[in-house]
Amino acid sequence: MLRAGPMLRVGLTGGIACGKSTVAAMMRDLGCHVLEADQMAHSLIEPGQPAYNDVVREFGREILDEQGRVDRAKLAEIVFADPARLARLNAIVHPPVLAELDRELARLARKDSQGVAVVEAALLIESGYHHSLDRLIVVWCTPEQQLARLTDPAYGRGMTPEQARRRIAAQLSLAEKRKLATDEIDCSGTMDQTRRQVAALVDRLKRLAVASAT
Repeated sequence: MLRAGPMLRVGLTGGIACGKSTVAAMMRDLGCHVLEADQMAHSLIEPGQPAYNDVVREFGREILDEQGRVDRAKLAEIVFADPARLARLNAIVHPPVLAELDRELARLARKDSQGVAVVEAALLIESGYHHSLDRLIVVWCTPEQQLARLTDPAYGRGMTPEQARRRIAAQLSLAEKRKLATDEIDCSGTMDQTRRQVAALVDRLKRLAVASAT
């Protein structure tokens, strides 16, 4: 990973249901600039947005709801049951998302050259975008916790065990992700334990950002 100019550019990823969004929120509260790549991807498939027509053309109008918007649950059922369809969706959505990330990072660098920018993305490594960043944080928990969180309606997912296993299998394994990490956050403990790890890491990143910019 190479320094790409002012501002420290940090990737944040991890397995599904490992706590990545929770860690991103904590980092935002501590003053980091957080870019949510997955939210960008969702926006890009809204009607009138760059990837909408390509997604509808590829997957058919049956993925649309009554308002003509992409029903992400229907789309997920298709792509997570077929790796080739998932690869096709990623080929449509990733290029405009990565271009948007480049623009946002350049804008933030002009605004806050000694700041810390965090790119939060589920498929950060799979897309190859981590190579353009300075550091890579991998958030993890135990496989048992992943499965429990995905199948428990209290967490807002409520998947069947089979759906959960397909989602986990669609991503690079946590073991492989952790090999590439420069930093890790263990989310298998309590929220307070996670918060302490994040606070210590952000403090270190802020010092690195200042040192790199001077």
